[in-house]
Amino acid sequence: MDYQFREIEQKWQKYWADNQSFKAEANSDKPKYYVLDMFPYPSGAGLHVGHPLGYIASDIFSRYKRLKGFNVLHPMGYDSFGLPAEQYAIQTGQHPAVTTETNINTYRRQLDQIGFSFDWSREVRTSDPAYYKWTQWIFMQLFNSWYNLETDKAEPISTLIHKFNEAGSADVKAACDEDTKTFLPTDWATFTEEEKQEELLKYRLTYLKESTVNWCPALGTVLANDEVKDGFSERGGFPVEQKKMMQWSMRITAYAERLLQGLDTIDWPEPMKEMQRNWIGKSVGASVKFAIDNSQFAIDGTENSKLRTENYIEVFTTRVDTIFGVSYLVLAPEHEWVAELTTPAQKEEVEAYIAQTKKKSELDRMADAKTVSGAFTGTYVINPVSGERVQLWIADYVLAGYGTGAVMGVPSGDQRDWLFATHFGLPIIQILDSQKDIDQQADPTKEGRYINSGFINGMEYKEAVAFLNQWLEEQGVGKAKINYRQRDAIFGRQRYWGEPIPVYFKDGLPYLLKEEELPLLLPEIDKYLPTETGEPPLGRAEGWKYEGKYEYELSTMPGWAGSSWYWYRYMDAQNDKAFASKDAVDYWKDVDLYIGGSEHATGHLLYSRFWNKFLKDLGFVQEEEPFKKLINQGMIQGRSNFVYRVVDEEGRGTNTLVSAGLRKDYRTIALHVDVNIVENDVLNIEKFKAWRDEFANAEFVLENGKYVCGVEVEKMSKSKFNVVNPDVLIAQYGADTLRMYEMFLGPLEQSKPWNTNGIEGVFKFLRKFWRLFHNEAWEFTVSDAEPTKAELKSLHKIIKKVQDDIERFSFNTSVSSFMIAVNELTDLKCNKRAILQDLVVVLAPYAPHICEELWSLLGNKDLSTAQYPVFNPNYLVEDEFAYPISINGKMKMNLNLSLTLEAKDAEQAVLANEQVQGFLNGATPKKIIFVKGKIVNIVV
Repeated sequence: MDYQFREIEQKWQKYWADNQSFKAEANSDKPKYYVLDMFPYPSGAGLHVGHPLGYIASDIFSRYKRLKGFNVLHPMGYDSFGLPAEQYAIQTGQHPAVTTETNINTYRRQLDQIGFSFDWSREVRTSDPAYYKWTQWIFMQLFNSWYNLETDKAEPISTLIHKFNEAGSADVKAACDEDTKTFLPTDWATFTEEEKQEELLKYRLTYLKESTVNWCPALGTVLANDEVKDGFSERGGFPVEQKKMMQWSMRITAYAERLLQGLDTIDWPEPMKEMQRNWIGKSVGASVKFAIDNSQFAIDGTENSKLRTENYIEVFTTRVDTIFGVSYLVLAPEHEWVAELTTPAQKEEVEAYIAQTKKKSELDRMADAKTVSGAFTGTYVINPVSGERVQLWIADYVLAGYGTGAVMGVPSGDQRDWLFATHFGLPIIQILDSQKDIDQQADPTKEGRYINSGFINGMEYKEAVAFLNQWLEEQGVGKAKINYRQRDAIFGRQRYWGEPIPVYFKDGLPYLLKEEELPLLLPEIDKYLPTETGEPPLGRAEGWKYEGKYEYELSTMPGWAGSSWYWYRYMDAQNDKAFASKDAVDYWKDVDLYIGGSEHATGHLLYSRFWNKFLKDLGFVQEEEPFKKLINQGMIQGRSNFVYRVVDEEGRGTNTLVSAGLRKDYRTIALHVDVNIVENDVLNIEKFKAWRDEFANAEFVLENGKYVCGVEVEKMSKSKFNVVNPDVLIAQYGADTLRMYEMFLGPLEQSKPWNTNGIEGVFKFLRKFWRLFHNEAWEFTVSDAEPTKAELKSLHKIIKKVQDDIERFSFNTSVSSFMIAVNELTDLKCNKRAILQDLVVVLAPYAPHICEELWSLLGNKDLSTAQYPVFNPNYLVEDEFAYPISINGKMKMNLNLSLTLEAKDAEQAVLANEQVQGFLNGATPKKIIFVKGKIVNIVV
C-alpha cells in the first residue's frame, strides 16, 4: 500500500494516548531531562503554522533524549487567565471560563494532531482553582516574608518580629520602604496591633503602597511597562496614562544583585541576558542630600509639615565627582513633594506640565532623548559641597520610581543636561581642565584635573571620588551607594479574569486568609465591568465578604502570576497537599531546556527567576535558577499574496483584476488575498470569486493562462489573510510532513517567512522513505541479508549527522541530510533490515508517525523505548581508492584497489585486470610507477 499518512497518524496518536506512551515517572533510575515549552495562552483563533515551531523543536529533542536513555519530562498546559477572554465576556456576557474552555479544546485538538510527545497527565491551567490555589499560597509566603540583607535571603516575617522584640529596629538590615520607623524594643511592645501591622507592611516582600502606574482607561486595568508601547496598550492599542493608585507590589528589587549574578551561571542567549542586565540597571555611585532652601516658605502651617523633619532632597549619581558643576536639580513630575515645593507663582505652569506628562508612558519618557521640556518650581536647593543655591525643576525625563525620583543637572558633562540648561538659560560650569567646547556640547570626560570644584581642585577622577564619598559621609550629607534602575513589580489588575488575591481588610490593613481556606474562588458577578463607583469588577459580587463582614481585595493578580512557577507544578500536577512534593522537586530539580519567545525577556523570565530564588530561600526548592538552557525560537513570518485591481481615472476600483506581471501596464491598487486559495502564487479564480462576493463577476487579465499573485513577507495575521492553518496542511500532507517542513525552513533561532510552496518536496521525501520498505506492488518487504559497506557508510553518516545536529539544535540541516541518505539508499536498492531499522530510529524524532508504523511492521513494539543507534566511525573510513591507471602518462581508467596494498601486490592486481590487459594489447611493461593512494603509471 502507498504511504497512507492519514490512517497512520490517527492510529499512532490514538495508541500514544491510550497507552500514555510519554508519561514520565519521578522514580526512574535513568538520568532525568526536563524539556519545557513556554505554555500558550489559548486564543480563539487557535494555532497558525508559526505557533508550533518551538514545540516541534522541543518535541524532536525530547524524543531524541528518550532514545538516548533519559527519563524525559515534556509537559504542556495553558496560561489561561488573560484579557482577551475577559474582553469577549464584556462584549457578549459569556463567562470567561466558557470561552477559555472552548479555546483550550481547539488547542488540544491541534496539538494532538501534530503528534507531540507531551505527558498530558500533567496538564495545568492557570485558571483552574486547583492550580491557582498554589499561586495564592505562594503570594501568602511572600507576604509572610522579608529580605534580610545580612543573610542575603528571604526569611519568615516571624524572624523580623523576633528582632523587633529583642532589639528594636536599630540593627535590622532589610530591603524595605524608606519611611520605616526607628524604635526600641520597649517602643515596639507599646505599639498597637494596627501600628505593628502597618510597620511590618513596609518590610514584607509583597506589600501595599501608592505607586505610579500605567493606567489604561479603555481596558480598565493597570499595565506592566512591557505591555505598553509608545503610550498605548500593546493589546488593543488604547491610550495609557500615568496614575497614582494604591497597589500591591512585589519587592523584586531585593533580589536585583542575585538576579544579575545568576545570569553568569545559565546558558541563555547573550542578547536575552543583556536585556535583563539593562532592565535591572545596576549603577555604582553616591547618594547626596541637597537641602531645601525654605526661606520662601512659611513653615507654620500643616501644608509644609513634612519639610520640618525631612528638609532635603536626596539624589543618586554615578558621577559624584561632578557635584561642583551642578547648576539645577530636577524632580520627577509625579514626585510626592512637587505640590508643596511649588511656589504660588509657578503653580499653574507646573500643574499644566504634570497633566501633559501623564499622557506619556515611562518607556516613552525614557526613550525620548531629543525633546527638551520642564517647569521651574520656584524653589531652590543648596549644593552641599559648594553652598550655592540652585534651581529646582520638574522634567519628564526623571522617573519617580528610579532611584529617588530626583537627579542633579551637570550641563558641562552630560548632553541631556546640556540641552536642558541651554534651552532654559541655566549656567554651564566647566569642572575639568580637559573639557573642550562645552559651549557647543557636553564633554563627559573623566580625564584631567578638576577646576571650579572647591576642595577637589587639582585632583584626578579616582582620588576625587574617594575623597568626596568620605567627605559626604563625614558631613552627614551623603554616602557611596549602589543603585538599581529596576522597580518593584506591580502585582495587581483591576479586572475579573485573574487569580483572586487571598487578602481581606480589617481597619484598613490587609490580612491573609488561613491556608486551609484556599483557594479563594472567583465570585459570580452580573457583568465584567468596573462598578458604577469605579471599583474593579469584583466589587459587583453580592455578599462577597470574608466571614461575612470584611472586604476582600478587589484587584486580581497580574497575568504573570500563574506563569512564574508553573514548571514546578508539572513535576507533581495532581498533588493537593503541596504545590509539588519534596521528592518530585528533588528528582526533577530544574528545567534543562526551555524554548520560547524572546519577547518575555523582562516579564515572565525575570519574574520567574525572582519567584524561584524566593522559593529556594524558604527551602521549598533546590535550585537558584529555574531554567538551565534557554533557546528563543525565531518568528515564522507570513508570506502575503496580492491581487491587483484596476482603478479608473478618478481612482475608483473597477471589476477588473490584472495578473502581477502585467500590472505595470495598468493603474492598480493591491489587495490582500487569502493565501489558502493561492498555490505556488497562482490564484484559484473560482475560489476567489466565492471568497469575495464583490468580485463574483470580475474579469481577470491573465498571463500565460494564469492569474499570478504578488508576494510580500509580513507579520502573520488575520487582517492580512496570510495565516496558514496547520489543520489544512495536515489534512493535505500529514503531520510528519508539517513537522519536518517547519524545521527545514531555516535555523530555529532565526525568523523566516512561511512558504507553503516547498512543502511538497518534504512530502515526496517521506513517500520515498516509505518506498524503501516496499516492493513495486507496495508490499512490505525487507531483507535479512548482510548490508554492504556502502549501505553501512550511508547509515552511519546519518546517525552521526543527526546526533550532532540535534545536540546543537541545528534541526534544519538534519532534514536535508535525511533526504541525501534516503537518495543514497534508494540508489543502492537497499532494503536490508539491519540498515532500515536503525534509520527508522534516527528519523523517529522528526517524523514519529511514519516511523512508529514502520517500526511495528519490522516486528518491534513501542518505538519510544528503543535505543538510538551507536555510531561506528570505522564504517566511514575509506579502505579503497579509485586509482587513475595511466599508460605512458595517458590516463585510461580508474581501478578500485585496497589502500592496504603495497607496491608489489598493487602492481600484480593492476596487471591482472582484464581492462588493463586490453589497453596493453600484449605489450610487456618496462616499468610500473606506483604512488600509494595517488596514481599507477605503466611505462611500455
